[in-house]
Amino acid sequence: MDEEISMGGGRREGASGEEYFEVIPSRNLPPMPYKDMPEPLPLRKILGPSVILAGLGVGSGEYIIWPFITSKAGVGFLWAAVLSVTVQYFLNMEIERYTLATGETAVAGFVRFWKPWGILFCIFTILPNVWPGWATSGVTIFTFLLGGGNVTVITIIVLIALGAALTMSPVVYQTLEKAEFFKVGLTIVFLIIAIFTAISASAWADLPQVITNFGQLPDTNLIPISLILGGLVFAGAGGANNLVQSNWIRDKGFGMGAYIPKIVSPITGEEAAAPATGSMIRQDEENLRRFRGWWRAANQEQLISFWFICIFSITIFSLLAYSTVFGENLSEQANLNFIQAEGVALKQIVAPWFGTFFWIFGALSLVLVALGVLDYVARLVADVLKTVYLQQSQRWTESRIYFLVVWSMIIIGSLILVSGFNQPLILLVLSACLNGMVMFVYSILLIQLNRKGLPEAIKVKGLRLGMLGFAVLFYGFFAGWLIIAQVQSYFSGG
Repeated sequence: MDEEISMGGGRREGASGEEYFEVIPSRNLPPMPYKDMPEPLPLRKILGPSVILAGLGVGSGEYIIWPFITSKAGVGFLWAAVLSVTVQYFLNMEIERYTLATGETAVAGFVRFWKPWGILFCIFTILPNVWPGWATSGVTIFTFLLGGGNVTVITIIVLIALGAALTMSPVVYQTLEKAEFFKVGLTIVFLIIAIFTAISASAWADLPQVITNFGQLPDTNLIPISLILGGLVFAGAGGANNLVQSNWIRDKGFGMGAYIPKIVSPITGEEAAAPATGSMIRQDEENLRRFRGWWRAANQEQLISFWFICIFSITIFSLLAYSTVFGENLSEQANLNFIQAEGVALKQIVAPWFGTFFWIFGALSLVLVALGVLDYVARLVADVLKTVYLQQSQRWTESRIYFLVVWSMIIIGSLILVSGFNQPLILLVLSACLNGMVMFVYSILLIQLNRKGLPEAIKVKGLRLGMLGFAVLFYGFFAGWLIIAQVQSYFSGG
């Protein structure tokens, strides 16, 4: 007992004699009992959550936004992509830290300090991602293969098919994981071929500009601030997507997530962590040793599966665009005209099959991102609503909330497209800008959560605390710049 208190484990004893962690507030969610942490697993057995995150990330930012920026401004601004992925790596690990130690999601942790955060993060998750930019982009690229087609109609059909796949077929976590492993593997194969066949010697020669131009921003008349923020957010996953890392590592059984009961959805057949509050790792030497083992393995999994794959794909896709369409005066960029031109150029530079492969990969990749976005938005919202607000409801199960969110997003997304607001790049940038503001908010909350909500021995400190502070400034600066630019544009009539 004394050892626990001396190591920073606030403790109180319940009526049944069970010990509870009393440092984190329990007025909004039940108190956390202490439990022993399971033994850490080797890296090969926990690969998966960060692969899913990287798989969802290899889409809008890597395939579209950063190559587009590079096609207009050159390779010098890629330093910001490397920096943003690195910042996201540290954000993701602080999201994982709380879940490893408690089995709760980071959003549940935020709710312990202020209950309205639950509803707010549902809004923060739905609003930026209801714009169907990923599906529209994938279908637009698909029409390049067909030689044309009605993008709006095809996109609505695709959205309905994705909704059916998520709510009527057995889509298990393991299936999602395998699909993203396949996508990441296909990405690596494509990029390796591109390295040896399609990237020009001059592009490789200009790559050191990433270092020499560090800290320099492109001309905002050439690359608007909204596109800059979009690139920074979608360099990696971005927005609320990062927060769902909590759910995915619980599903995989990381750390104290092993204690969260599993459910099988009657709608999807998906085995996932049930909405539940967590338990705190017992604060003694043996359990802290296990935590360090889990922390080391989780960092390795994130570094390999997320950080490296995202930076590698952004760099090569951007060099590919730089080698093929840099300096060309392409019109209708919002309709991904530069992706079409890039495919045509690759057919000439490498072979006709490679340009076709470029478009097939892009269409498949972005449709899979759209599938993942629908899933993670519905997963986060269903988990938060059931855990925080609807624990006692027999009518509103997690499955029903999930079903409602998925189809609501599809209906709203379809209405957006029918209204004529269907430019893929504009939709993606809008999603990214809203997500950037969300990242600014939860960067602040993660500092509070992992400083005040965890025992002394495992709370965030040192470099990682500094990186959280940097994330607040980083996303706050660009989000603030965007807001100021939009206000000035509004009052100037632009």
